[in-house]
Amino acid sequence: MRFCLFLCFSFLSFCVFAQNSGNKKAQNAFENAGAAIQKQDFSGAEQLLKTAVESDPLFQNAFIVLAGVYKIQRKYPEAKGAYQKAILINKNVKPEVTFGLAETEFATQDYIKAKQDFEAFLALDASSDRAKKAKKYLLDCDFAISAVKKPVKYSPTNLGPGVNTTDAEYFPALTADGETLIFTRQVNGNEDFWTSQFKNNAWGQATPLSAKINTARYNEGAQTISPDGKYLFFTGCNRPDGLGRCDIYVSHREGKDWGEPYNVGKPVNSEYWESQPAISPDGRTLYFISNRPGGSGGYDIWKSTITDDAKWGPAVNLGPDINTAYDENTPFLHVDGKTLYFSSDGWPGFGNKDIYYSRMDDSGKWQKPINIGYPINSFDDESGLVVSADGNFGLFSSNLKNGFGTQDIYSFGIPEQARPAKVTYVKGIVRDKDTKKTIESNVQVIDLKTNKTVFDDYTDPETGEFLAVMPIGSDYLFNVNAEGYLFYSENFELKAADINKPYQIEVAIEKIKQGGNVTLRNIFFDTNKFNLLPASIRELDLLIDFLHQNESVNIEIQGHTDNVGDDKMNEKLSFNRANAVYDYLIKNQIDAKRLTFKGFGASKPIADNKTELGRKNNRRTSFIITKI
Repeated sequence: MRFCLFLCFSFLSFCVFAQNSGNKKAQNAFENAGAAIQKQDFSGAEQLLKTAVESDPLFQNAFIVLAGVYKIQRKYPEAKGAYQKAILINKNVKPEVTFGLAETEFATQDYIKAKQDFEAFLALDASSDRAKKAKKYLLDCDFAISAVKKPVKYSPTNLGPGVNTTDAEYFPALTADGETLIFTRQVNGNEDFWTSQFKNNAWGQATPLSAKINTARYNEGAQTISPDGKYLFFTGCNRPDGLGRCDIYVSHREGKDWGEPYNVGKPVNSEYWESQPAISPDGRTLYFISNRPGGSGGYDIWKSTITDDAKWGPAVNLGPDINTAYDENTPFLHVDGKTLYFSSDGWPGFGNKDIYYSRMDDSGKWQKPINIGYPINSFDDESGLVVSADGNFGLFSSNLKNGFGTQDIYSFGIPEQARPAKVTYVKGIVRDKDTKKTIESNVQVIDLKTNKTVFDDYTDPETGEFLAVMPIGSDYLFNVNAEGYLFYSENFELKAADINKPYQIEVAIEKIKQGGNVTLRNIFFDTNKFNLLPASIRELDLLIDFLHQNESVNIEIQGHTDNVGDDKMNEKLSFNRANAVYDYLIKNQIDAKRLTFKGFGASKPIADNKTELGRKNNRRTSFIITKI
């Protein structure tokens, strides 16, 4: 809350001791209200103050204190009315009364009048702590006056009884395929993780996440899940292995259950407060909230990136492009890797904490945050937004009317302008080609446009499953490899892909054996040319790694074309392309004795040359195992 309880208590205490009613009943009620306030019995104080003003309708101090009691209870319309009655009695009030009236006008969306009264307050007090708040409120007023004229579409939907109960549910986290939800539920003061599966167009009955993570002694909450659902980062407080009051922990899913969580350690965690983690889609950068020194305000968003030696790097503050002198919290990085959603009470908004989004430009710089809009944001606190992979809807928690309990999880459509970049994903299972058994293998996805690895992880050791996110607008190398097996190569062109149709594949890899054949789908040449294009290098480097790991293997590099054009020219072109690959391997310390190459032209098609797709598949580079 931007107006803190401490200031409210101080102000109320001052007024309580200003006994100035000639009506004994009113005065007694006023004094008793002061005692109730000291005990933080605001409901009781409210009733006593009502008695005071009913007994003495000109009891200005009672109206002022009543307004403050209403405000502490977030009864803003009633507080505004009480302030207005106090000022009608006598316009010569202390500046803090004008400030209180302006706050309640702001809280009830009377932004024009609030602006006038904040300006009136500043004319009387331009240097106090309240003056600093008033100046911030004026920025908010100017923003809100304009923003409410352009409301965004907003229709929140309760996730239903499978997720929500009479207990409080909050901090939702969603896998990229939209099928698994993990959230925090508070039961009898204890916070644990629960999970629900999306089936038959509804969220199923939630169950506790794992006995290895949930505890009866400690609270678990404020979590994020990796897009593939395999890594859960969460906040744990007051634990024996903690470095500060609250630290960030991580657990890795192992088959159907989760592994024992562990503290991610320094430099992410410190003797200060760390919470609310958000993991990047490639799993290499962790965003989190901390109040450690070196920030812009109280609570800032920081990040740490995994170094080459597989350790978390130094904590880096996101700086003034994101953080303010106030508080930021609940960061969420979308799976596009470029859209950050978070809450703040420092950027211009509607009061307290609003939800904002910022986009990373091509240079890696975060752009100025944008308020997601009214009525999604209001004078109340809005936070904890997560956005689906397709960008169409968001999940958040709130205590909206007609819910199941004090706080439920809802979904709503993300405004068009606030949606992230389009993404899709490839999801599948890796099996042994002969036995059909699932295999734990390494899956890599590389952006051929930027040469950056966007996914590099192992399939689930029990199920062989994987899920990798790929932003639309580039081409991707997809590689699967496992010890003792030939690697698998695929290419995904996502320049104009239909994001409503993610890739669902089953990868069959075969053990290394003589005659084993691999098509290298990421070797590229210009039409009718045989110079290797730069995008081919990552695939060739993977082939080099394979040959280094299997030093007894010899291969024959084979070039192929479609049937368009002269047969002899196609055979020559395919020969020269195979030779180009051969030369690259030789230049990179692969023994020439292990290599041969041939060009087959159009003589060995793997698809129908009558279609463009078939011809494209036939234009390929491959290799065959000649010796093991």
